[in-house]
Amino acid sequence: MADETTPAPQAPQAPIARPPAPQERAPVRTESREPNTIFVGKKGVMAYVLAVVTQFNNGSPYVKVKARGMAISRAVDVAEIVKHRFMPDAVVKSIEIRTDELISEDGTKSKVSAIDITLSR
Repeated sequence: MADETTPAPQAPQAPIARPPAPQERAPVRTESREPNTIFVGKKGVMAYVLAVVTQFNNGSPYVKVKARGMAISRAVDVAEIVKHRFMPDAVVKSIEIRTDELISEDGTKSKVSAIDITLSR
């Protein structure tokens, strides 16, 4: 005979589904194999300017701004905005240009221009 005071076994409950977190803009990539390096890509210029200024405010004596292809003009804009608007004491220490050879997934080789702009205080 079953005792009426003991509760009936309950089925395990599924975990509560949470709504997905709102999508945020991906942070500018500052961690790299090379310290104090900002890789310029498709984001807005001011995102990279903020990254450069942040590197300087964290005590870096220099910051390299790197870009390839169509992003080269954006990298130049970043360096000029940092130099003229945010950190008048920053100077362009060096500018290096080169051609990188990239190999696509299908094995074809293509050449793309690249630039490294080193800013220092």
